[in-house]
Amino acid sequence: MIELRGLVKKFDDFAALDGIDLDVPDGTAFGLLGSNGAGKSSLLRILSGVYKQDGGSAKIDGEDIFDNVAVKERVFFINDETIQYSKFTLEELKDFYKGFYPKFSEEIFNKLCNTVKLPLKKRIDTFSKGMKRQAIVIIGLSCQTDYLLLDEAFDGLDPTMRIIVKRMLVDAMLDRSLTVIISSHNLKEINELCDTAALLHRGKVVFCRDLDSIKGNIHKIQAAFAIDYNKEDFSDIEVLHFERSASITYLIAKGGEEELKEKLKEKKPLVLDIIPLTLEEIFIYEMEGLGYDCQGIDK
Repeated sequence: MIELRGLVKKFDDFAALDGIDLDVPDGTAFGLLGSNGAGKSSLLRILSGVYKQDGGSAKIDGEDIFDNVAVKERVFFINDETIQYSKFTLEELKDFYKGFYPKFSEEIFNKLCNTVKLPLKKRIDTFSKGMKRQAIVIIGLSCQTDYLLLDEAFDGLDPTMRIIVKRMLVDAMLDRSLTVIISSHNLKEINELCDTAALLHRGKVVFCRDLDSIKGNIHKIQAAFAIDYNKEDFSDIEVLHFERSASITYLIAKGGEEELKEKLKEKKPLVLDIIPLTLEEIFIYEMEGLGYDCQGIDK
């Protein structure tokens, strides 16, 4: 398990991470959401041992990560840049990483290369952006680490490339209970791959929840009443958003569908529709309910 407690990372007087508490159980597909500058990349760099935290602790299975070779051999980090690999061929890159990761699998490497038909002897700077991303994911999966960290891994990829990379990740997760942490400002990517997600904003965790429970516990309500109710009249319901247009009242409220129906029944609605929200809508309204600006989070 990954355990973060009171994690702080500063750059001069700017706190990129400001007291982060998070647990990531083994075998989880975990999403890190947030706008640019929320602290996602800094968090991944601490988890991979690239950065040392300025406060708090970052542990894997109870051991500190920074300067711990045994722990770092269990983690592979794919950041959002590939320029550092430019002068390597894919075959040279394989040989380079074999020296650092003792569980590196030639069998997995060859299987994945054959699947996506990447050239082994061409320099990576001759690859397209999508091919570069495929190449680094192949290396990461071949290292057979327990944890794979991806920072904006799908940014700029065309739909076909996205599907190929996602399929490689899902296969690895199913085959060997790989723990994957994916940083993204794109909610669709997180929804498709992850079972749990944390939302970061200005270096803090806004919330961390199981996605299925999130989807079942927040709804959009469209209702018509004989009386023009105000938001204050729904004090027995946790309302994240209230709006009235002509005779229709719109609510975004927390709670199960049946629970909400029972509470609204007391107000004798003339019309009542309860509609599940998309994950994108849920996170936007959650942020608004907490008083945060949700600009920069892609729908």
